[in-house]
Formats: sequence, C-alpha cells, structure tokens
Amino acid sequence: MKDIKTLGELKKSGYQPKTVKEELRANLINKLRNKEKVFEGVIGFDDTVLPDIERAILSRHNILLLGLRGQAKTRIARLLVGLLDEYMPVVAGSDLNDDPLNPISRIAQDLIAEHGDDTPIEWIHRDERYVEKLATPDVSVADLIGDVDPIKAATLKLPYSDERVIHFGLIPRAHRSIFVINELPDLQARIQVSLFNILQEGDIQIRGFKLRLPLDIQFVFTANPEDYTNRGSIITPLKDRVESQILTHYPKTIDIARQITRQEANLAEAQENAVEVPELLQVMIEQVAFEARDSEFIDEKSGVSARLSIAAYENLVSTAERRMLINQEPGTEARIIDFWGVIPAITGKVELVYEGEQEGPYNVAIALMSGAIKKIFLKYFPDPDKLKQGQERDPYGTIRAWFSGGNTIDLNNDSSDKEFYETLEEVAGLRKLVERYLDVKGKDAYVFMELALHGLAELNVVNKEILEASFSFRDLLAGMLDDDLFSDDDDF
Repeated sequence: MKDIKTLGELKKSGYQPKTVKEELRANLINKLRNKEKVFEGVIGFDDTVLPDIERAILSRHNILLLGLRGQAKTRIARLLVGLLDEYMPVVAGSDLNDDPLNPISRIAQDLIAEHGDDTPIEWIHRDERYVEKLATPDVSVADLIGDVDPIKAATLKLPYSDERVIHFGLIPRAHRSIFVINELPDLQARIQVSLFNILQEGDIQIRGFKLRLPLDIQFVFTANPEDYTNRGSIITPLKDRVESQILTHYPKTIDIARQITRQEANLAEAQENAVEVPELLQVMIEQVAFEARDSEFIDEKSGVSARLSIAAYENLVSTAERRMLINQEPGTEARIIDFWGVIPAITGKVELVYEGEQEGPYNVAIALMSGAIKKIFLKYFPDPDKLKQGQERDPYGTIRAWFSGGNTIDLNNDSSDKEFYETLEEVAGLRKLVERYLDVKGKDAYVFMELALHGLAELNVVNKEILEASFSFRDLLAGMLDDDLFSDDDDF
C-alpha cells in the first residue's frame, strides 16, 4: 500500500478508511485471537488494569487512567500506539492528517478539488500518530484548540473572516491519532470546558469561528485521584464524557515489584557484570517501598512511586561498585550496609505528613529500612521476644554471650570483601545460627549472617550504632550504660 502516491491509486486499491477507535479495536481483536501480548513491559496488571483497558478499546471508549504516581499510566498510554495500523494515508500538505477519502480541513478539500485523482498522498507511521501534552496551569485554549494567526492572514492577504487564517492547536492536529493529556486535574477548569464539544459533538470554536470538524481522536487522560492535592480536580461534566475510568494500583506482591525494578533499573553493563545483588537484598529494597506505603509518616494520598525502588536499586549497585573500585577488586556483592547509600533515593521520593516532617526525611528513611530489616529477619529466624523459657534453647545465646563478654565489631562501609567476611566470622555463633535455620554454606551464608546481626539489633538483642562510615555492634546493656554515662557528662 505504501507505493500508492495519488488519490486515484488509493481508490483503485480498495482501501477502506476506519476511525482510529475502529482501528484500535480491530488490531486488539487480532492480538487477542492470536494470544499475542498487547502491553509489552507492563507488569502486575494482567488480571486488573489491562483487561479493563482492553474492554474500553473494544467498546471504543475514551479512557481516563486514575491512579497515584508511578503506576505506569503514561507507559500504558504510549503502548496503545502498537494497536494502530503501521501506516496511514493522508492528503499531502494537509494540516490535520486528512483522510484522502473523507477530508475535513479546508486545505485538503481545496487540494482535492483542484487536483482530483492526481491529489498526492503521503503515508505516516503509527509512531507519528501519538500526541502527548502535560497539563499545566499555563496551558491555554489556543495551545489545545487553536487561534487566529494574524501573520498567516497578512501573508496570504486573507480577511479574518476566512477560516484559513486559523492556526490549529494540538487536538485538531491529532486527528486520526491518539491524544494523551497527562495530569488532567492540573488543567484549569475553563480549559477543561473547551474539551466538552470535542468529546461529545465533534465541533470546535475558535475566535468566533463555528467549525464543524468531525475530529477522529482516541483520547486518553491520566490523573492522580482528585483528593491527592489541592491543585485542582477533573470537572464533573468532563469526567461524565469520558466513557471508561480505569483505576491503576501499585504492585501487590514483592515478586511483582522485583520484576518491575529489574526491568526498569538503568545499570551500566560494567555494573551488571561486576556487582551481584543477592535475592535477599532485592526483596529488602521492595520491602522498603511497601513499608513506605504503610508508614504513618508518609502521605498515603501522595503515594510512593515505583521509582523509589528503581532509584534505590541503582544506588545500591553504585554503592557496592564504589567500594569495589576503592578496594581495587574485580567484583563484589552488595551488602545490607550498602543501604546507607540508598537513603538519597528514599528521601526524594516520599511526601511527608506533619509527623514525618518533625522526624525529618533522614530519620524516616532509616525507620523504613529498619522496618524492612525486621520483617525480613523474622521471615527466616525466630522472634527473640517470643522464645518460651524452658521449652527450647535460646538460638541466640552464643551471640548474646559473645557481645556480653565485651566484644564489639564494626562493619565499615568501604571495607573490602575479605575484611567484611572476616569481621562477620568474629561473632561467635553467627554462622551456626544461619546454617541452623537456612540451607546455605560458605560465601552464600554471609548475606544472612549480616541480616541476622542487623535483625538482632532491630529487636534489641544487641546494640547498633550508626557512625559516619560504619555500623558498630556491641552488647545492648553496655550501650545503655555508655548512653547514661555520656548523658551525665557535665556532672562527671
């Protein structure tokens, strides 16, 4: 079909025009019948959001994707392009992607009237049939719909009563295409009103011109829930004209969240090859995000984007890579203490409520990591607070005794792998604890040994102190005595 260059050839080919909604519907039906994946790279929505979108397309509906930030709304909208035909014919030189068999613009109509079957035809790729606009308070009707262009009027020597002086906005230029408005509530109410007739009746008004333009557009709007902020809301009459409102959500399981993070993390090839991230730490990163979504310090209406986990994973790998470079090692494995370098990825991704502001972003980030460590520790090891006296031997007895004997260890952020492993081996009973509850041997045990140490600190079995470049572990009672001593420093 791409070899067709004129209107006459197009007519002879048997080409039958379809509306953009019919096009999306027909191609979706083919994919569903052939069991092809429709939304490549969208994870966790297979049983919820994606079936709703497919139903909306089959119903030829305009769509509103409603959900908190970082829930793949824009990605889904962009993937709709894959359901368009690969190429589409337009009248060459027209402003509005005019269908050669059904032109709507004055320019296209004049060209066909002048040239007839010799009217030149162009073919545009489906990637060019996607228009996206971020709604901001300064967006005007002229941006979206159009305005009178005095320069065009002067150049063409046309009176202002001639519709050829109109400069069309983004929406008319998206004729026969997909048009997306992101963050719809940010669009001023009077601008939202300008969309009414386009969605329902198909006509537009520009500076007194009453144009009956039967625009053929698949609208997709994205928005956060209306109660998210006081920035604005979707006015009810506009929402009433959008036929399908689809709710998105965050990953429902750690496993799904891990798949998303691994897919989206932007790592250099050298990082992929040199830094190993144990599965335990991958789970811990996602657990931090889950903790954040349940935290009393974080605004639940704001949400916690999947970008937190992605940025945290990238920072974790980079923290391990930096240590590897400092120690001139060929490769390394990420550690729990590397989460120290993840804090900047957390503090910038959460919106704190008043209580969180009082705590401070740094302390909130530490609390989230502490909650994640505690939850994962209790998945693998017994709760020290729930051990019944006399019924079983305390599995942490040897470790308690070692620290009670005045022993301490420091896990340095930048210590080499050899130094780090040797430090963990110093703690009596730590390796035996791990091997008792987990089927791990040799080097694989170290990540769980470190988890056990941090977990016991979170459950107040040992004391952990965060220093500038290390974590210091010692006996809990000794830590309390030292704290009391320093609190009475002036008297001393």
